[in-house]
Amino acid sequence: MTVRNAKTKAVSVGFPAFGKRLKRLRRSVGLKQSALADLLEVDQTTISRWENGTQIPSAHVQQAVFSALGPVRVQDSGLKRLVVNSSECLHLVEEVTHTCLAYSASRARDWKTSQNALLGVSLWQFATDEIRQAEAELQQDGWWDLHAPSPKAFLTSEAVHDQIRISAGQIVWERLYLSDGTPVRLVSGRREGAA
Repeated sequence: MTVRNAKTKAVSVGFPAFGKRLKRLRRSVGLKQSALADLLEVDQTTISRWENGTQIPSAHVQQAVFSALGPVRVQDSGLKRLVVNSSECLHLVEEVTHTCLAYSASRARDWKTSQNALLGVSLWQFATDEIRQAEAELQQDGWWDLHAPSPKAFLTSEAVHDQIRISAGQIVWERLYLSDGTPVRLVSGRREGAA
């Protein structure tokens, strides 16, 4: 199997519910399984197996598939401006790959980084065990089957990485859609001990 025309980055861990994510993204960009198969130079049966979960490709292939579906653009300047200028601790990610699209100054301070250092970077690589667990629970919660799922709230522990620091506290995920149909996730949080 070859996956061409996809710029990939190193990904060490695949995404939970890969098939459901792929189906949601494929439908949101208006592609049929056969068209996606042609784009990826695989057969339609492979796409079907991926989407129904009977076959799960490697993390590298998962990233290549998502990359082939096109780069995410934040054309929704109003939404981006609301996130960037919010006094709340917020960030906006492309839902399938967790690619960072925008974040508030409060989030930048919390992460101990500049307000644009992580734009275009998949934040999945920095996920705590609790974030990975919450992400895995989305499938059993029916998140990927619903157009507008209920917000998901959970607690996470602190984690420190070379590029980012994640504070312990509550996280809330909410699905939104960009004007082009791309599903995105608004992530809000409150640090432990914050008022």
